[in-house]
Amino acid sequence: MKVSYHGHSVVKIETNGKVILIDPFITGNPKTDLKVEEVTVDAIILSHGHGDHVGDTVELAKKHNAVVIAPFELATFLGWKGVNTHPMHIGGSHAFEFGTVKFTQAFHGSSYVDEENQTITYTGMPAGIVFTAEEKTIYHAGDTALFSDMKLIGSRHTIDVAFLPIGDNFTMGPGDAALAAEWIGAKIVVPMHYNTFPVIEQDPYQFVGKLTGSVGKVLEAGEGIEL
Repeated sequence: MKVSYHGHSVVKIETNGKVILIDPFITGNPKTDLKVEEVTVDAIILSHGHGDHVGDTVELAKKHNAVVIAPFELATFLGWKGVNTHPMHIGGSHAFEFGTVKFTQAFHGSSYVDEENQTITYTGMPAGIVFTAEEKTIYHAGDTALFSDMKLIGSRHTIDVAFLPIGDNFTMGPGDAALAAEWIGAKIVVPMHYNTFPVIEQDPYQFVGKLTGSVGKVLEAGEGIEL
């Protein structure tokens, strides 16, 4: 299995001959190395409905006939746009041909914002993602605050790589994310959701310096880890 980071909260997993993208915010993302026209994907997993996470999902899913795995309300909303979806919800897991997906809780919001018409559509509860394949487990926390049940996630799963937001303002900052890493107990911790916009500027190397018990690894866009 190979897992790679592509700026903001975009993560690509290559396993069992399939390509899975998490939160494919590509167009308008100044920190990504990906180009929509060059991406191939078999499945897309979404943590929540904000534009900087749903990103190019509809275009990519239609182009590649990729299944979109998302919390129920978000999956329903995207299904109305002609996308093939598999709805799930927090606490539930499902075994796909490429691996098992489980949604965990996350403390954040989830909505589609229509700036032109000044409307906000609720897209269900936000989620974290636990992905397991080839006897390896990846945890993508989505956008979230620190919450004590991260200890439960760590006790229920042996996590090889955890992607944690550190940007502050909208999510955990570096201090809370370091505590989250301690509770989760992942072997490797990768910071995400930082430096995309001025309000979430952080020093990822300072963050990994705070970690104890986990190996912190800063990945530039396009860099990956072989598991």
